[in-house]
Amino acid sequence: MVMGTSPRVPLVVGNWKMHKTSSEGAAFVRDLACRLGQVADREVMVAPPFTGLAEAVRAADGTCIGVAAQDVFWEKEGAFTGEISPLMLSSLGVKACIIGHSERRKYFGETDEWVAKKVRAALDWNLMPIACVGEDEGQRDAGLTREVVVGQLEAALALVKAWEARQVVVAYEPVWAIGTGRTATPEAAQEVIGVIRERVSDLLGEAAALGVRVLYGGSVTPQNIDGLMAQPDIDGVLVGGASLDIDAFARIVRFVCASET
Repeated sequence: MVMGTSPRVPLVVGNWKMHKTSSEGAAFVRDLACRLGQVADREVMVAPPFTGLAEAVRAADGTCIGVAAQDVFWEKEGAFTGEISPLMLSSLGVKACIIGHSERRKYFGETDEWVAKKVRAALDWNLMPIACVGEDEGQRDAGLTREVVVGQLEAALALVKAWEARQVVVAYEPVWAIGTGRTATPEAAQEVIGVIRERVSDLLGEAAALGVRVLYGGSVTPQNIDGLMAQPDIDGVLVGGASLDIDAFARIVRFVCASET
């Protein structure tokens, strides 16, 4: 079994979804930066709506906070009304983009093929792709978690080369836990994320599997963050609702590693 023994910088990403105006987002970033100071041993990002990206990037300049987008299109430019290209994001100073979130799949028809193309485009434009995978409640109850997650993972990595794996982040987000208050136990999350790392090894090699960061997402809170981060293969979290609250998100960023207790 490939275990998380290679040093990987933990990553905490706050996905604001359709919340916060550009001015509200910038104020949040400034406040968070003041609370955190310079954090050296973990990476922190927030993902505002597209309208708030430019102001968030300006507010984050010189701080420990990076800015991610919530989606990206795969073409540089063209007649794609309503879409945002990787060039546009990169030129703003955006560092990463969330791809294939379950809400994009459910409400906007995001397919595995689109996810693969978006991951490829992000890499081509020096954006860190955060590729989301996860099963819904029906699939979980049917015992299909492994099959669904592995299938989505294989699609997301279809156009990724082995040497690029360290630039890719995979986020395991069980759909049944997103916004519901129900969270996979740390042990259950570790089990699925361990499967993800094993499959990355099969696809791209053991070095790639040891280098890729795998996050957990799904009702992450200040109360469960330490237990999640104690697991050997969980390299961070993709936070939804709790990332909108400055106190809750700051505590999540300040998670306590098992070695520190």
